[in-house]
Amino acid sequence: MASGSYRNGGIGGGAAPRLSAKLDRQNSGANATPRSSAKSKPPAGGFRRSSSGPLPSSSAAGKGDSGVPGRVRVAVRLRPRNAEELVADADFGDCVELQPEMKRLKLRKNNWESETYEFDEVLTEFASQKRVYEVVAKPVVESILEGYNGTVMAYGQTGTGKTFTLGRLGEEDTAARGIMVRAMEDILADTSPDVDCISVSYLQLYMETIQDLLDPGNDNIAIVEDPKTGDVSVPGATIVEIRDQSSFLELLRLGEAQRFAANTKLNTESSRSHAILMVHVRRAIKGKHDIELSFSGENGHATPMVTSFRPPIVRKSKLVVVDLAGSERIDKSGSEGHMLEEAKSINLSLSALGKCINALAENSPHVPVRDSKLTRLLKDSFGGTARTSLVVTIGPSPRHRGETASTIMFGQRAMKVENMVKLKEEFDYKSLCRRLDIELDKLITENERQRKVFEDEVERIRAEAQSCITEAERNYRNSLENERLKYQQDYMDSIKKLEEKWMVSQQSNGNDKPRSEHNCQCLEKACSDEVPSASASDELTEVRKLLQNEKILRESTEDEVIDLKNQVLHWKKLEAAGNAEIIKLHKMLENEANQKDKLEEEIAGLKSQLLQLSVEADETRRSLDRGGSGKIFPGLDSLLSQAKNSQLREQGNGPKAPIAKLFEQVGLQKILSLLESEDADVRVHAVKVVANLAAEEANQEKIVEAGGLTSLLMLLRNSEDETIRRVAAGAIANLAMNETNQELIMAQGGISLLSMTAADAEDPQTLRMVAGAIANLCGNDKLQARLRGEGGIKALLGMVKCGHPDVLAQVARGIANFAKCESRSATQGHKVQKSLLIDDGALPWIVKNANNEASPIRRHIELALCHLAQHEVNADDMISEGALWELVRISRDCSREDIRMLAYRTLSSSPTLQAELRRLRIEY
Repeated sequence: MASGSYRNGGIGGGAAPRLSAKLDRQNSGANATPRSSAKSKPPAGGFRRSSSGPLPSSSAAGKGDSGVPGRVRVAVRLRPRNAEELVADADFGDCVELQPEMKRLKLRKNNWESETYEFDEVLTEFASQKRVYEVVAKPVVESILEGYNGTVMAYGQTGTGKTFTLGRLGEEDTAARGIMVRAMEDILADTSPDVDCISVSYLQLYMETIQDLLDPGNDNIAIVEDPKTGDVSVPGATIVEIRDQSSFLELLRLGEAQRFAANTKLNTESSRSHAILMVHVRRAIKGKHDIELSFSGENGHATPMVTSFRPPIVRKSKLVVVDLAGSERIDKSGSEGHMLEEAKSINLSLSALGKCINALAENSPHVPVRDSKLTRLLKDSFGGTARTSLVVTIGPSPRHRGETASTIMFGQRAMKVENMVKLKEEFDYKSLCRRLDIELDKLITENERQRKVFEDEVERIRAEAQSCITEAERNYRNSLENERLKYQQDYMDSIKKLEEKWMVSQQSNGNDKPRSEHNCQCLEKACSDEVPSASASDELTEVRKLLQNEKILRESTEDEVIDLKNQVLHWKKLEAAGNAEIIKLHKMLENEANQKDKLEEEIAGLKSQLLQLSVEADETRRSLDRGGSGKIFPGLDSLLSQAKNSQLREQGNGPKAPIAKLFEQVGLQKILSLLESEDADVRVHAVKVVANLAAEEANQEKIVEAGGLTSLLMLLRNSEDETIRRVAAGAIANLAMNETNQELIMAQGGISLLSMTAADAEDPQTLRMVAGAIANLCGNDKLQARLRGEGGIKALLGMVKCGHPDVLAQVARGIANFAKCESRSATQGHKVQKSLLIDDGALPWIVKNANNEASPIRRHIELALCHLAQHEVNADDMISEGALWELVRISRDCSREDIRMLAYRTLSSSPTLQAELRRLRIEY
């Protein structure tokens, strides 16, 4: 930045305004519809060509498990002469001759000879920005919308219009809009903000460091490679959701203002970094696939409620637009000082890209993608699964014929690269889980409603039955009492009448007894002789009639009583039937309750399975994102989502919002309390949230004050869950970047816990987190003796058996930090003793990995060797273990000048090493 400057909004350097001015005078044929690449003729000159053809449909490509080949398409664009060239080259013709109708380009050697090259498209200096977009980028954008990854890249000499072609905003003239702006317009026009998601990251690769153009403070982003799939990602980059074109243009302005640019002889505003725009598109697919999920219940049969759901399918694709910094020759650009170092870095990365394309074009078994961060970022674009379009920009000046020829050959080699284009579709388990939650709530509500209606109906039937029984009993008692009183009254009346008649009969027969007796004897005699008198016969007849009536009344009374008894028996039967119905209803209620319990258990198991599937599908991305925030508990997940969405919206409209806003919406104490929850899933999600918060320096002090460090160490000590231990170690590693927190970690026995975790863990990601935490602690001068005494160095060396590159990189960083602290302690006047690293046996491993293929490991090991060799007391061990040879190699061949000079000074300042070099007759 000493010699460069931030770009002030202009795009394309000095060539862009002149190119725009000449485009205004384009002829009427410049806007002709471009021909399909599938109709292009085979190339001449022996270069291999294969038709790219249309991309396959989802039925052909499946779910990303298979793909079809697709060649890299290359277009060449000629920049018009600028003002300087119009004067300096007035007497000379252009070094190139374009034949756009035949898609050919002739490169003149002299006035008589020329070489002919064919490309997929040849764009003259009069070609409009719209035509460039349609023939270069639009097919890639259409593929993105169908679910494929795509890359659009510009390559060429500095000042030939790469930034003008890709990044022109077109604020003054909409016709001058570049590929970035037009691509986003097409993407937004073909997607719906309600169901689809579009997010953007904007990065620059400057001096082999990846910097975030949307967050200038994030200036050293790591590249992470999935060990299973080989996919490359930058999880540390800022991701902003885009909902309209204006917010995207604002992000581009913000990013362009942060890019490094400088004034050179070839370009007044030359880009000094490679700009990389990543557009992530996530689209929901409806009605295309007919796949059902089926989860078995306890009896082995699929649950009807579950099989009725079909998981939504989403397509995830990524568009990468790469504006490469221009290649330049130092003698022509006039770069010096810091600008010279920038030019070296640019040329080295472009050279590494050229080597990779050569290897791919020649089908070499080894492609050196790890030589540069640029080639690692573009791993998917060349020889990967993306559809790639390359536009090479050239100038007409014969003075730069060599650079033009080099650019043309780069494009020719790129045309030989074959990519295996793949469609990426996956089930949206999160959406399905949310739908199942809603359906579960509906089922529970409906079940409770039906149960209430059922209970009300049972209560109503019971009340009606009881009322009927009471009424029948009351009617029976009343009828029985009335009949009894009636018959008793009739009986008494009959007896009274008989008594009256008997008295009258007595009076008519006389008052004296003898006569009476005589009459009686006569009556008896008459009766015995069957000759009754007339009065006695009448009386007897009347008595018989009364007895007959009494008998009839008695029989009718008995019939009435029997009828009433039958009615009572009938009502009792009705009561028994009602009671049986009530008992049956009770049993039905119990069965419903049991089915409800089974249903709730089954749905809980289903939710657990779906959550596990979702976590496994995103495990790599989440773990690399320091745990990510998942679904913690109802309410907290929505609050976290609202906080993140609010943060992203504020990033799109202005400065990035601090993550401390999460405290205001959820509360740190509430999050920390979840670390002690009995539910293992809740603990997992809670520790991931704490790890995310610990990644922000502003939150670290609050977490420590609230007891978060103690809770994390407790989880590391007591938890047996690998995920909890991994994420807790990552959170401790974040907190260990602060010197005050380092002392607290050591005081609470943190290094011992980390050492035990390293000894027990097998997961490379857990070991990487633990090694990172110990590496941060190794950078504290005050803790070295205690760190070594509690087994920190031995724990680091024990983790090398894992062999994973990320783990080895953290181990190497820790050793480099430790050696640097020892060296710094010696320069501050402390007593110099043999290095503790050498005492713990680290030197053989250091020497063995000093020339490791992975640049992060190699860089840290080279630093460690240089620092160890600065102390004369370590010289003999360095010589005996072979470290001297590595120091000589570093002083000669190291790619980083600062390390190379440090090794040279170390060798020059050590008498023992100097004597050994003279003895071996080695020059350095």
